[in-house]
Amino acid sequence: MKSRAAATEVQLPLILLIGPTAVGKTEIAIQLAEKLNGEIISADSRLFYRGMDIGTAKPTREEQARVPHHLIDVADPDETWSLALFQQAARETIADIHMRGKLPFLVGGTGQYVRAVTEGWSPPEVKADERLRGELEKMKEKRGGTWLHEKLKCLDPASAEKIDPRNIRRMIRALEVILTSGRKFSTERRLADCPYRLISIGLTRPREELYARVDARIESMFAAGFLEEVRGLLAKGYSPELPSMSGIGYRECVSVVKDQLSEEQAKILMRRATRVFVRRQANWFKSGDESIHWFVVHENTTEEICKFLHNFIDF
Repeated sequence: MKSRAAATEVQLPLILLIGPTAVGKTEIAIQLAEKLNGEIISADSRLFYRGMDIGTAKPTREEQARVPHHLIDVADPDETWSLALFQQAARETIADIHMRGKLPFLVGGTGQYVRAVTEGWSPPEVKADERLRGELEKMKEKRGGTWLHEKLKCLDPASAEKIDPRNIRRMIRALEVILTSGRKFSTERRLADCPYRLISIGLTRPREELYARVDARIESMFAAGFLEEVRGLLAKGYSPELPSMSGIGYRECVSVVKDQLSEEQAKILMRRATRVFVRRQANWFKSGDESIHWFVVHENTTEEICKFLHNFIDF
């Protein structure tokens, strides 16, 4: 990979590949990396955790063997990978890929993790207040996660719109910042200039086609042993209350394992939650954003993206 100008004159390139759940990012990212001498950095927070493979639709070993993948399986389910830790690791990885003369692809659907890298977000400097966190945890246990989200919506609507209600840890942090500093979490993120020559590629499909793919993915997860994966995690002592277990599907499967839901009921809840998540992802990366070059996924999408990228980078 060779840029059109010397590295001392221009920023080094970073290809951002985004799109909603089940749109086809994994396969297209691999195809692009194969064709363009690239390596993939995952910006999907669900893929950090070892042993959580089926429910996260993690790239298979065979897929990961086709091109190098980074920031997958970097933590155990009871470890916390903060936004700041991810940002540092991602930037170090991108620098290493550039040093080896390859092209980095940042791939994922977790908006805040993508923007931590591409927009230089710095997490709020408000220190942790363990007493307040404990009180918020108690309120969550007493009134549920919905109460936390409604509280956040009243105090900081912009944050409430972008934080998944299932992400209890993130909601508590947002409320902690607001309640201890008086400043909204959504306005506390300090931005710096993007350190890369960013080329943003968005993947999309017609909504009904996307939903059909979501439904098929959920069926394939159960066929591949999703319930057995969850049973194994519980047997190892991982609590269903861990942030890593808050992803769509895991808590539903825990309820099946505990005979609180049937498998079919779990699938219905997963389909419903994933549709909400798809709409939430659209709030992060809007179709009208002129900085993102959108491609409708079809048989020749990879070739079309390659031709497009050749306008920016020589290979």
